[in-house]
Amino acid sequence: MPELILASASPRRQELLKRLGFRFTVAAADVDEHTDAGAMEAVQALSRRKALAAAELHPGCVILAADTLVAVDNVPLGKPADAADAHRMLRLLAGREHHVYTGVCCVSAAGDVYAGLDASEVRFGEMSDAEIDAYIATGEPMDKAGAYALQGGAAAWIEEVRGTPSGIIGLPLPLTRRLLQQCGLRAFPNAYQS
Repeated sequence: MPELILASASPRRQELLKRLGFRFTVAAADVDEHTDAGAMEAVQALSRRKALAAAELHPGCVILAADTLVAVDNVPLGKPADAADAHRMLRLLAGREHHVYTGVCCVSAAGDVYAGLDASEVRFGEMSDAEIDAYIATGEPMDKAGAYALQGGAAAWIEEVRGTPSGIIGLPLPLTRRLLQQCGLRAFPNAYQS
């Protein structure tokens, strides 16, 4: 079985991938993440860019890459630059619905490319400026797309989720499982060994 490479340093993606029973090596791809595309197009382009860059460095391996963006009115919100930027993002999200897009791209050991998009909707409740500042003070928003973590303290304001919770966190497991299967890897591989 070919080695699986996760082209991401995200601890959340690593934790999610482990849930599928895979052993893998982390080798984050160093790529230019600038794009002028809308959120849906951007995550697909960036996940592909990361996967292909990692495939060049690790021939014969299966590569998995992903990219996640939060979008309000199709305007992408990446990771905040600082506390003021996090406050701006959370103020935009408070009291309304937004989309979370995660692009996933896999490259098989033979070099075939398989990709997909996961789209979810999240509704935030109202947040006061004091609540936003208190949440930012925890440090949690600073390395998250859209300045929040579904699985963290922001859950106190998340009123509704439509879609894939693991996709909102950063790696949609149903899509990931299907793409890796196209690359010849099955979830829970130890269960199939005799």
